[in-house]
Amino acid sequence: MSDLAIVAEKLDAVDELGGKREEFVLDDVVYLDGNSLGALPAVVPGRVEDVVRRQWGELRIRSWEESGWWTAPERIGDRIAPLVGAAPGQIVVGDSTSVNVFKALVGAVRMAGEGRDELLVDATTFPTDGYIAESAARMTGRTLRPVAPADVPGALGERTAAVLLNHVDYRTGRLHDLPGLTAAVREAGAVAVWDLCHSAGALPVGLDEHGVDLAVGCTYKYLNGGPGSPAYLYVRRELQDRFDSPLPGWNSHAEPFGMRTGYEPAPGALRGRVGTPDILSMLALEAALEVWDGVSVEAVRAKSLALTDFFLQCVAAYVPEGRVECVTPLPHEERGSQIALRCSPELSTSFEQGGAPIAGDVMKRLIERGVVGDFRAPDVLRFGFTPLYVAFADVERAARVLAQTLA
Repeated sequence: MSDLAIVAEKLDAVDELGGKREEFVLDDVVYLDGNSLGALPAVVPGRVEDVVRRQWGELRIRSWEESGWWTAPERIGDRIAPLVGAAPGQIVVGDSTSVNVFKALVGAVRMAGEGRDELLVDATTFPTDGYIAESAARMTGRTLRPVAPADVPGALGERTAAVLLNHVDYRTGRLHDLPGLTAAVREAGAVAVWDLCHSAGALPVGLDEHGVDLAVGCTYKYLNGGPGSPAYLYVRRELQDRFDSPLPGWNSHAEPFGMRTGYEPAPGALRGRVGTPDILSMLALEAALEVWDGVSVEAVRAKSLALTDFFLQCVAAYVPEGRVECVTPLPHEERGSQIALRCSPELSTSFEQGGAPIAGDVMKRLIERGVVGDFRAPDVLRFGFTPLYVAFADVERAARVLAQTLA
């Protein structure tokens, strides 16, 4: 056993979150792709079976009331709320992240008023956010301007209606300054919209504490809700009576069963609902969130930083010099819960690419050896660290296998 393997063993022995690993369905594979799809919580299969066989199969239509289907979007929203630093009554679950980005952006423009004709969007954003922002700008008659997050304060002005930013960069794992940027946006009189896909469930967010106006996020990454699990929309309590959703549906009507021709929005965050909820995936998510019982986000963040620090230490010790370069910021205050390594161009002489990016070839070989991460073209390997089920022994093994693959 190497010295670092011994260190990993000692760290796992004192890990306060170590027992949570037993609450997931895992095997002997090192799974470092929770930033794309979280592992399956063990309680979910039985809960889904009950939803299908009893609630749907036996109770049928009665389950909308007797099984609580109707109130699931706001009830599950309140389960997510403490994980992102929000009080109850401000989050509604449903639809996809893309749909919620659209609702949030157009709603933000409508709140900002007619005198503001410019939208700022994170220039490094996940592509879909950029596509939605461009469409929202066209539909509302605004101008879209991509800006690097660090440059947002200098780009704000009297024309700015809303700003869409990612809390953590999906490619590099860089953590952006949510408190500072939110304060700058609000001081300029604009509306701050945050995408929390790569931060919720991995680190403290503090939506209420930092005065975030609107936020969206997915639930299938660090929240382990399952493939395609519904996303969520946060609307700050003080703004709820002004939030004018561009997608009014019968589920967000003040009297959904009144079947009125005129639309009257429901009070509070409920006006973020649209149509009939996807109950099967919704209730699978609710079951998955039970793994958070008794867990503090602060403890998760502490372990996340310890895991990523240890991974970088192991990579430095095991991987031949010059084979990879870390593109994730080293300071803790600038790091999410993933490490992104850029492959050296020199690797092209030792890997048969067949037209594929080098990183894709490297990751394929890692997966064949039992270490699962992912890559982003053309040359970035991504490793996501979910503190609820990733152990320090996993981290040491992953770095060792990476070194063997690149040797």
